[in-house]
Amino acid sequence: MFFSTAFLTKERLHQYYLLMRMDRPIGTWLLLWPTFWALWIAAEGIPSLVNIIVFALGVFVMRSAGCVINDYADRNIDKHIERTKNRPITSGLVSPREALWLFAIGISTAFILVLFLNWYAIFLSLVALLLASVYPFMKRYTHYPQIFLGLAFSWAIPMAFAAQLNDIPGVAWILYSVTILWIVSYDTMYAMADRREDLKVGVKSTAIIFADNDKIIIGLLQILFTLGMFSVAWIVQGGPFFYLGISISVIFSIYQQYLIRDREEKRCFQAFLNNHWLGMFIFIGIFLNYLS
Repeated sequence: MFFSTAFLTKERLHQYYLLMRMDRPIGTWLLLWPTFWALWIAAEGIPSLVNIIVFALGVFVMRSAGCVINDYADRNIDKHIERTKNRPITSGLVSPREALWLFAIGISTAFILVLFLNWYAIFLSLVALLLASVYPFMKRYTHYPQIFLGLAFSWAIPMAFAAQLNDIPGVAWILYSVTILWIVSYDTMYAMADRREDLKVGVKSTAIIFADNDKIIIGLLQILFTLGMFSVAWIVQGGPFFYLGISISVIFSIYQQYLIRDREEKRCFQAFLNNHWLGMFIFIGIFLNYLS
């Protein structure tokens, strides 16, 4: 049985902790900020406590489950990449079967959380499950897995509007679309850090297909994202704080371009991590906009 004593030793639990990336919360933050952007906009600054708790916990649980299924999908690839060769599954410390059990527990927990929302949000959660399950396998079939990540990571946006308003207005889909652009840009930075080894093992990514145009395309995505966020602020009649938060985010985009200028792997990864601050300052702007 999965829950036998052998599976619940302190060391085994530690490996599950690592497999779910609880020691590296960056993915949780990058998923949380757009979710909170949507929730605060939909509620005009006063989201229900239930929605805040459900979406915050749901982000954590779904990100953890996503990491598990991603490592399961990549278990025969990670062993060939220096940065990932010691991950729990590929190193043999967690079996593929255990990983599938953890994924099942994660999505089951997420579904229980969704049951506290309305029926519209519950229905949309099924799409979220499909996207989260499909994304990890896309790098084998397309050079644009980052787009699928964007579709999956941004899906909490229409869910947040549905949960708060029982409706998804046009501005929600605009926010969803521009957030996908942001995600493709920062995940391309992430892929740039692995590009050399991904080429060796045959993994596809936007960093590979963009080739020498990577920095220019990332820059265009950042510009379109910023313009899109300004349009969202205009549509919802945002105040100075909303625009200020977006304006500050431009500084982070410029800094990220500086970091990736030489395509140095560690600097590209730093640029990816820097997006946490970009997302946070946009949320601070939105929060203060409605607070004022």
